[in-house]
Amino acid sequence: MEKGTRHRNNTEKNHPGGSESQEADSGGGGVALKKEIGLVSGCAIIVGNIIGSGIFVSPKGVLENAGSVGLALIIWIVTGLITVVGALCYAELGVTIPKSGGDYSYVKDIFGGLAGFLRLWIAVLVIYPTNQAVIALTFSNYVLQPLFPTCFPPESGLRLLAALCLLLLTWINCSSVRWATRVQDVFTAGKLLALGLIIIMGVVQICKGQYFWLEPKNAFDNFQEPNIGLIALAFLQGSFAYGGWNFLNYVTEELVDPHKNLPRAIFISIPLVTFVYVFANVAYVTAMSPQELLASNAVAVTFGEKLLGVMAWIMPISVALSTFGGVNGSLFTSSRAVGPVNCLGPGCMWRREMNMGPWLCAWLFFAGAREGHLPSVLAMIHVKRCTPIPALLFTCISTLLMLVTGDIYTLINYVGFINYLFYGVTVAGQIVLRWKKPDINRPIKVNLLFPIIYLLFWAFLLVFSLWSEPVVCGIGLAIMVTGVPVYFLGIYWQHKPRCFNKFIELLTLVSQKICVVVYPKGAEDLKMEDRNQDMEQQQPICQPPASKDKDAVGP
Repeated sequence: MEKGTRHRNNTEKNHPGGSESQEADSGGGGVALKKEIGLVSGCAIIVGNIIGSGIFVSPKGVLENAGSVGLALIIWIVTGLITVVGALCYAELGVTIPKSGGDYSYVKDIFGGLAGFLRLWIAVLVIYPTNQAVIALTFSNYVLQPLFPTCFPPESGLRLLAALCLLLLTWINCSSVRWATRVQDVFTAGKLLALGLIIIMGVVQICKGQYFWLEPKNAFDNFQEPNIGLIALAFLQGSFAYGGWNFLNYVTEELVDPHKNLPRAIFISIPLVTFVYVFANVAYVTAMSPQELLASNAVAVTFGEKLLGVMAWIMPISVALSTFGGVNGSLFTSSRAVGPVNCLGPGCMWRREMNMGPWLCAWLFFAGAREGHLPSVLAMIHVKRCTPIPALLFTCISTLLMLVTGDIYTLINYVGFINYLFYGVTVAGQIVLRWKKPDINRPIKVNLLFPIIYLLFWAFLLVFSLWSEPVVCGIGLAIMVTGVPVYFLGIYWQHKPRCFNKFIELLTLVSQKICVVVYPKGAEDLKMEDRNQDMEQQQPICQPPASKDKDAVGP
């Protein structure tokens, strides 16, 4: 399938800035990533990727399902603690299996090609499109809500504006890497301004004695009967705001002293994010009653109207800027291949700290194409612009489809359930790896109690979420299961008819000519290197020896 494709011969020649993050290997001609990410940069990566649109949309969903202010705040704190546990488990896996692709590579190496493919399948069809749809709908909510002060904006208007936002940003990302990164840099200030205003105004309110809903007797006054299934959904809503916690282990090769700085960065940054989230929610309830918060689809707008008076316009503009940048970052994140990352040029280090998406999920499309789990055209980049146009178009179309499938909180439950499903599978793989390969080199080794705690919480969340929202969660499971026949027909079946292979080659060439894209040279070198390594590992760690799956990797 790949011999009919064209490859970029000299990416570095055309984009010399891309070599700044590399240095010659002492072994003669090879390249290796410099260890230039310190503790502060590692913390910036985690904080910059977690804090986004979630804190402006999830508070309503958490409070609605928790049933009281006090329980909602506890859920925000517990979600932060569980996030720390999960991040530590991923840190161990990241340095034990140092391969591109993140949890896709971990699941594939430990459980085999089918499990890895299902992780990739659900990521490209559900997780990335749904995340982008939620952020785009949050953007349209905050833009339109001030225009409809006495009612909710029309659903058709919300979806239309969200679609226009997606189309505009897809065009920007297709046109220029530089434009896309500049959009990201500028709009990052929006979320910092909005959150800073919210927390400062909350502190002012508390100093004025406006903390009625924070007093214990009022905080735990339930406005609905407690329900274990709804509490599980509240955790799903909160977990959406913490998305991005697993990003730093994608760059362990670039961390200075990773076995020390990776856990330190986790222990510093995630509690910091938890502090910000809890105090933002505290600020909300100093200005609004639970009923007022639940009646608003744009809680930060209502908060601004309550406290900022004639300056209330600052809040919707700040959040709209933040979420607009969030859509851009999500598109940039979910579509990147290794080529565009190297083409960022001078200053890319700062961009990676503020928004690691371009550097991290860059590897997912490439890793999937490298293993034959995705069409190779999705990992290709434009010959001059170094933008992954096929992946961007695929991501945009799948996100537009998500915009018509449900409301924003249903989408959050949907993506939260699927995300946690594979988080748990990945952490379970850590225990399997401890059992099957106890003597493997582990620069970071956490106490086995951490994955056990995470899996207990994972089981609680999945079981009661499925019980509470069987249709939403069931649809996610059904989409995942559809990947099984695709895997066996498209990947496991090796001896396909020659006419089918010729058709795929022709389709790839036509796509290349339409989009003017090629496979990046650096990615091809890594592809061959990883394939040579995989030749030495024929079976996944816990797959029966009789399996014929060529993609399974293990001892």
